Amino acid sequence: MHLDEPHRSREVAVEAALAAGRLLRQHFGRPQDVEYKGEIDLVTALDRQAETLIVQRIHAAFPTHTILAEEGSGTAGSAEHRWIVDPLDGTSNYAHGYPVFCVSVAYERAGRIVLGVVYDPLREELFLAEAGGGATLNGRPLRVSTTDSLARSLLSTGFPYERALYPASLRRWETLMWRAQAVRRAGAAALDLCYVAAGRSDGFWERPLQPWDMAAGVLLVTEAGGRASGFSGGPPDVYSKELAATNGRIHGELLAALAEADA
Repeated sequence: MHLDEPHRSREVAVEAALAAGRLLRQHFGRPQDVEYKGEIDLVTALDRQAETLIVQRIHAAFPTHTILAEEGSGTAGSAEHRWIVDPLDGTSNYAHGYPVFCVSVAYERAGRIVLGVVYDPLREELFLAEAGGGATLNGRPLRVSTTDSLARSLLSTGFPYERALYPASLRRWETLMWRAQAVRRAGAAALDLCYVAAGRSDGFWERPLQPWDMAAGVLLVTEAGGRASGFSGGPPDVYSKELAATNGRIHGELLAALAEADA
């Protein structure tokens, strides 16, 4: 690895996320060209345009790297270097003009997420984390909250696109509604994780999730002093389709509640 590679990868990720965010902001609130990937899982033309923009920028800088992107325009390359891209997290929100969405770009080296960038173009908030280097919001250091009980916690989650999975998701929702101070469902997992990292919420859980939903956010949470894991408490795996992320202090309580809901 060249000495300047960490700086270069950070620069490319930030510039790509900002450029995609500008594109999304420019077209936000206008009628969208929408297609359906499933019964309620949709994609807009802007998803694809933003993804093409990001993939082209990463590929130009790192032509041998693999790019895993939600809408399928990624590239095959070195297994040692993988970029994980969600060009528009919160597509349903975006298509309806609901102002909660973001761009997420993560870089995985040798199986470890080492860089995460999430950009909220409407609030002009750029979340950035580097392995061992901490997490920031627009250049300011981030730290998770100090809330120390589930009963005083603000949590967030999401629901699946497959309606057959609703019963399990609703059991978890009901269980945590009784245990936590409040639960939110905003529709953009990457932003939910950023808010845990920023101390705006205390915890998050969701199943199922895709790698691009959580890759950057997991690093942001852990670099901000929080904890991320699977539902059973094992190390976080962005390919496992599940995630619990908290400020660390309420992690055990959250996992116990999820286990009870899934029993």
